[in-house]
Amino acid sequence: ADVLVGRATLKEVILPTETPGIDVVPAHIDLAATEGELFTMLGREGILRDAMEGQLKQRYDYAVIDCPPNLGLLTVNGLVAADGVIIPVQTQFYAMKGLTNLVKVINTIRLKLNRKLRILGLLPTFYDSRTNLARDMLDELRVVGDHHVFTTIIRNTVKLGEAPLVGRPITSYAGNTDAARAYRELAREVIELG
Repeated sequence: ADVLVGRATLKEVILPTETPGIDVVPAHIDLAATEGELFTMLGREGILRDAMEGQLKQRYDYAVIDCPPNLGLLTVNGLVAADGVIIPVQTQFYAMKGLTNLVKVINTIRLKLNRKLRILGLLPTFYDSRTNLARDMLDELRVVGDHHVFTTIIRNTVKLGEAPLVGRPITSYAGNTDAARAYRELAREVIELG
């Protein structure tokens, strides 16, 4: 929130994590209120991109921007700042319906605000192989369009719900679980995509 409204630079709010080489810029509840302030700012769609330019690109190989599940100015800022998008898609009916609208928005942002933006792939999430619906939705996701679908599938597990409660990534909270292995595999897939 402080970076987006100009009270701090991105470099000033970066915090190290327990994992060497991985830093975070944590969000705060104030971030939700920041969206209203952005509407009156000139160049509001590119504020995050501008904040990330320069030294940050030299310091890090990858930056992951976790966007809210809506198409407001915070998400638009994330898409304008990004080179690639991973679209998490819950293996449920309504999530599949919303995918079409999101792809249209991404295509519009590519045309008007960020020509480098590309969809890296669709990531199946909250998958429960015990249900016919989840299996059917996964099959549908694989044929719905011309987008890459990651082979990694994020299954619905208790450990994924517990990790944020203790403030740790799944790879350190429950590093030997299928969930942790899935996120490591996803990282490998993303790196291979370049």
